[in-house]
Amino acid sequence: MTHDLQHILKKVFGFDDFRPVQKEVIDSVMSGTDTLSILPTGGGKSLCYQVPGLAKDGICLVISPLIALMKDQVDNLKARGVKAVAIYSGMSFREIDTTLDNCIYGDYKFLYVSPERLKTEIFIERFKQMKINLIAVDEAHCISQWGYDFRPSYLEIAQIRVFHPKVNVLALTASATPEVCADIVEKLEMNRHQEFHQSFSRKNLSYSVRIVENKLEKGTEILNRIPGTAIWYVRNRQGTHQLAKALNQMGISAAPYHAGMSSSDRSAKQEAWKHNQVRVMVSTNAFGMGIDKPDVRVVIHSDLPENLENYYQEAGRAGRDGKKAYAVLLANEQDFEQVLDRAALVYPPIEFLRRVYQCLANYFQLAVGTNLLSSFDFDLSEFCHTYQMPVLDTFYALKVLEEDGFVEFNESFFAPSRAHFLVDPKRLYEIQVQYSKLDPVIKMMLRTYGGNLFSEYIKIQESKLAKSLEMKESDLIKSLQQLAKMEVLDYDQRKDTPQLTFLTQRYDAAKLPFNFQRIKLRKELTLNKAKSMVEYAHQTRICRSQFIQEYFGEKTDQECGICDVCLEKKKTDQAEVTEQSLKKKILETLAQFGELGEYEVFEKINKPASATHLKWLRKLADEAKISMVKDGRYKINSHG
Repeated sequence: MTHDLQHILKKVFGFDDFRPVQKEVIDSVMSGTDTLSILPTGGGKSLCYQVPGLAKDGICLVISPLIALMKDQVDNLKARGVKAVAIYSGMSFREIDTTLDNCIYGDYKFLYVSPERLKTEIFIERFKQMKINLIAVDEAHCISQWGYDFRPSYLEIAQIRVFHPKVNVLALTASATPEVCADIVEKLEMNRHQEFHQSFSRKNLSYSVRIVENKLEKGTEILNRIPGTAIWYVRNRQGTHQLAKALNQMGISAAPYHAGMSSSDRSAKQEAWKHNQVRVMVSTNAFGMGIDKPDVRVVIHSDLPENLENYYQEAGRAGRDGKKAYAVLLANEQDFEQVLDRAALVYPPIEFLRRVYQCLANYFQLAVGTNLLSSFDFDLSEFCHTYQMPVLDTFYALKVLEEDGFVEFNESFFAPSRAHFLVDPKRLYEIQVQYSKLDPVIKMMLRTYGGNLFSEYIKIQESKLAKSLEMKESDLIKSLQQLAKMEVLDYDQRKDTPQLTFLTQRYDAAKLPFNFQRIKLRKELTLNKAKSMVEYAHQTRICRSQFIQEYFGEKTDQECGICDVCLEKKKTDQAEVTEQSLKKKILETLAQFGELGEYEVFEKINKPASATHLKWLRKLADEAKISMVKDGRYKINSHG
């Protein structure tokens, strides 16, 4: 069996060896045991289910809340010749139907789903018929209300286990406190499970905090001192553009990145950065998930993240290659107040939440009891302008409505165009004969994308097809739309706007069943997490790495030796050692030569009479170990 796993690792993923904890997790999964794995950022979490998923017969179900990450994983697996699909908000009912059928009757190995899908009838009926080999729960901390990113839809996961009672569960997360770990085990109904924790310590990562007013100046100084690729995190979108522009003007190549940019723009920036054509990615926290660039040398934050979980994940994108890297937090007193003020705003009053929900229903003209799992294009600023509501408060309200399982707001949504023939090849041929104008389009699609168009939804590029056909892209789109109207083709044109999905049937806003107790608890938790973030930045008493490890419940006496706190301590210790040895020399010299003037003392011991050295000499007099005699000369006290 180990040989098979090693073979899959090498052949499919190109790695020679497993990482230490990775192998233990995979062995536990292969033995059929429920498993919880805490692997910090960059620890290779996805291989923990991908390798067993390929080694076992059947299909692996992967539950993840991050649509962009699901799509990346599916694309990466497909590029390696592995059949994988994903189901998420924004897909048509017909496409979901076909995809789930393929998971029963096709030889697919991975099905990625967002947690909201688990309670839909269409999913449950097909899930029962699938040959499931493993249920992998990514971002498992989302199941816990003690975590920083709670999602009620995660609580549905345990309910689907009854349909495949013999299938084990693997829960994965990069950061979880002991309280969250206990909650994951309970809520996923794990029996006789095994837990694997990789240390939160990153031996090669030097954490530091700089309290400064001019963050641009300090950040630039750091970039000039530390060569190599960098990420610079800021809070708002406008800030990414301003900072990238300022860095470029100083001769440091930089690009902005945030969820409000078009998908093609984000892709181009990401690729340029990955291939070292741009040195610094200036980003909101929209950047970094699932991006595997091991040689990032420095991660700078010029705004305080909301909590240590987020900071640890973002800072952890530095130095994944194991070489020395730096995580620098630039802060000032105003930031500390701001992060605490913001934490208080994150849970707006219930009446405001009801108002936002009612306005959403009006905006999309939804009747009570309709539109379960319907997705809509959604422009937040236009919505706020229409109903005269403050943008930040409304954004937080949407997040609470999402947390309570009513809506899902996906800011950085991108779905490429997809197509699937709804008729069999014989009927398609008849259409080609009957409609000569559509014949070249159908032929080119089959030549470019092959027979899979009959069995599944395939990503298509209109620009590429139009170029091959030597026709305008707009004319090609009209032909595809005509085929769709004729129900020959299901053509889902690309989407590149934020999506808002109603996860339940539309409620009467006055009767929204909020979990008031949970909202109160989450509000307190958010504030406590913000306080821990401030404490991390403020404190200089313990090693930064130790502070993070203890926050996540990992007991350690080991100091990292490379953070700003440890380096300052080393400097102080060094100075103390130097002071003690010099004082000793002064006493020995005075014992040997009797009375000496201060400059003579230092001449004899071959040291400069610097201000620090003179201060130490006078300290000896204060300690009554030496005393001054006439003409400002010193002598050793007989009892000294």
